[in-house]
Amino acid sequence: MPTTLLPSGSREFPNALASVITLPNAHMAAPPKTAAPAAAPATRILVIDDDRKLCRLIKDYLEPLGYSVQAAHTGPEGAERAVAESWHAIILDLMLPGCDGFEVLKRIRTQSAVPVLMLTARGDEADRIVGLELGADDYLPKTFSTRELLARLRAVTRRSSQAASSMAADADEEVVAGDLRINPAARTAVLGKTTLTLTPVEFDLLLSLTRAQGRVKSREQLLDEIRNRNYEVFDRSIDVHISALRKKLGDDPKEPRFIRTVRSAGYMLIRPEVG
Repeated sequence: MPTTLLPSGSREFPNALASVITLPNAHMAAPPKTAAPAAAPATRILVIDDDRKLCRLIKDYLEPLGYSVQAAHTGPEGAERAVAESWHAIILDLMLPGCDGFEVLKRIRTQSAVPVLMLTARGDEADRIVGLELGADDYLPKTFSTRELLARLRAVTRRSSQAASSMAADADEEVVAGDLRINPAARTAVLGKTTLTLTPVEFDLLLSLTRAQGRVKSREQLLDEIRNRNYEVFDRSIDVHISALRKKLGDDPKEPRFIRTVRSAGYMLIRPEVG
């Protein structure tokens, strides 16, 4: 079959038909098939709120913007889903059936650092302070505009992404305090010329304290970090592990070179003298 081509100047389909050009024996190859570009993964948001209408409004607003929005309508359900699945951010109401938003937030923070944006119908400053102290990343009154919600969501997810990138970049860097050198990638700790034999919990405690040298870490902070490693560690057992760690460092708790107990606050690694 001869192939027909429309003149390049043809703009209207009916007029072009009257002046087609016939090229005998011309064969035009079909354009190669190209795979459609893969869609970027959606930003996953969990809304924990018993107001189903509000959940639907948030979903209808955010999903056309590239978000995937799921909802939980009770405190216990929300707490369970928050830690059982992977989310980029959580929108959490303060007033919930089953258990309130504060309790849900506490449960989330024992296992996850996911950004949490809290909603409240109450304007009580004390509520905002408690929520922020428990680990909320931001607060929003229920009278919010959709534009403000989007702006705050973008802000908390951006901060979380930047923090994760920074932590990933620093995760394998050697940590040094005087003549104590810790290699996170190899999970080795060397004091002077001696390689320390540490349990997994002792190593992670030492790494955490060394990274924060000069700053106090509470038992609760240390406990949360160790729990994230899925170790079976309990509040007072932190003291036992610290005691064992001191012995391996040759440290005297009365005149510490490394780990100092800060009364009613926690523990701090002090920069020892090289010698």
